[in-house]
Amino acid sequence: MSKTQRMPAIETIGTNPTILWGLSMEERHRRIGAANGYDGSAGDAVLLVNAAYVADPAWVRHLAANPGLVLTIDGTPALAHAVDQPSAEALRQAMRSGSAVPEGLDLTVYRYEDGPTIENKQLRKRETPFLAELQPQTLKSIERASYFGAYKGVTDVLTKYLWPEWALFLTRIAARIGMTPNMVTAIGAILCVAATVAFAFGHYWAGIAMGLVFMVLDTVDGKLARCTITSSWWGNIFDHGIDLVHPPFWWWFWATGLVYWGLALDSTTFWWVQGAIQGGYVLQRLIEGVFMRRNGMMHIHVWRPFDSWFRLITARRNPNMVILFVSLLFARPDLGIIAVAWWTVISLAVHTVQLVQAEIARARKGDQLTSWLAGDEA
Repeated sequence: MSKTQRMPAIETIGTNPTILWGLSMEERHRRIGAANGYDGSAGDAVLLVNAAYVADPAWVRHLAANPGLVLTIDGTPALAHAVDQPSAEALRQAMRSGSAVPEGLDLTVYRYEDGPTIENKQLRKRETPFLAELQPQTLKSIERASYFGAYKGVTDVLTKYLWPEWALFLTRIAARIGMTPNMVTAIGAILCVAATVAFAFGHYWAGIAMGLVFMVLDTVDGKLARCTITSSWWGNIFDHGIDLVHPPFWWWFWATGLVYWGLALDSTTFWWVQGAIQGGYVLQRLIEGVFMRRNGMMHIHVWRPFDSWFRLITARRNPNMVILFVSLLFARPDLGIIAVAWWTVISLAVHTVQLVQAEIARARKGDQLTSWLAGDEA
């Protein structure tokens, strides 16, 4: 948010005794407001949220960016961005009484039943975020909706298809016992280091087991932060710092641990493998960074449908671990690390082509590229 951007205040209308992820609706909305800078600097404009309903934070951000927009469900306004006091008071009364949006006001109304979609840039997806009436009997389904609503639309194959149910179970437990996302990250960090040590001594199965739990927790901490609205600068640095730093160590010590299996790589092969993996890892990250800087911080993985599909399998930690797991099934961890090196080189080539294609497209268009997920909002 720019320092000069004027933001509305956020106001909860009504009360709701049902607690979601350990939060009352008032506290949930307070955290959303604090996280997004909804400070009332926009003067009479106010962002009204109906306590009878719970909405994905993406809806709140979308309405905050669109003065005069109202989102209704079952004919009742659930969220509204009123630009003046008369509109705000009329909408407050409608929310309290459960009645329709008053006529005669200069408002744009979205009916949730029509399935309006918006782009969630934080999670790299286009969707109709969840909105539902919050009652004790709907709590489980809403928890599930809010949890899956926090999932990135473009990610790797394991995070997208294998982890979700495990991570949902652990996220619920963490929220109920009052764990913070940073606590979950810290436990994961310990397991990450332990897995590195296990790889160094050739204890690959133990390392993969600890790495598996760490990778699931790497999903849990982010989901817990989003569901409980507790994302923080330090938490992001802690989580993403570990994600960024540890993979090269895993691949290095996997290769050195081969000596304990009698499968040590000869010196030339070892350095070729490590050069490909470590160099490819750094270059891929640099390509992603250049692409983002050149295209308004848009990720390379969301430019075109192919780019999003390739993110499922590109040579990041989780897909690489699949390769290593399969190699262990055949008792050939040496071939596994060599395969990771080849896949890293292939993925680097794909990303290089993507960057070149993007530069050509920008030159032709004369402007920044846009994501295929952006589409038309309605």
